[in-house]
Amino acid sequence: MGRTKIPRKICGRAANSCFKPNGVPMAQLAQQILAADEFEAMRLVDWQGLQQQEAASEMNISRQTLANLVKAARFKVTDCLLHGKALMIDQHHKDPPLLL
Repeated sequence: MGRTKIPRKICGRAANSCFKPNGVPMAQLAQQILAADEFEAMRLVDWQGLQQQEAASEMNISRQTLANLVKAARFKVTDCLLHGKALMIDQHHKDPPLLL
C-alpha cells in the first residue's frame, strides 16, 4: 500500500492542450500524455529558471519528487520530437487540486 500523494500546487497552464507534427492527421499519430504536474515542474525549472529546491517549494513537493517530474516531462517531450508523436497536455490535475 503506497503513501497518499500530497496535493501539488499547479499555477501554470499550457496555451494549447495538444502539439502535433504538421500535415499528419491525429488519427495516424501515437500520443504521449504530459501530466499537469509534469508540465508545471518543467515550466518552473526550464521556463522560469528556478532552482529545483525553489520549484519544489512552489509546488509543495520534495526536491526529489520535482526532479522525477522534470525528468519524466523532458523524456516525453523529447520522445515526441524524435518520433513524431502528438504531445497531449493533461489540463486536469488528478490529485486534490490546489490550482491558483
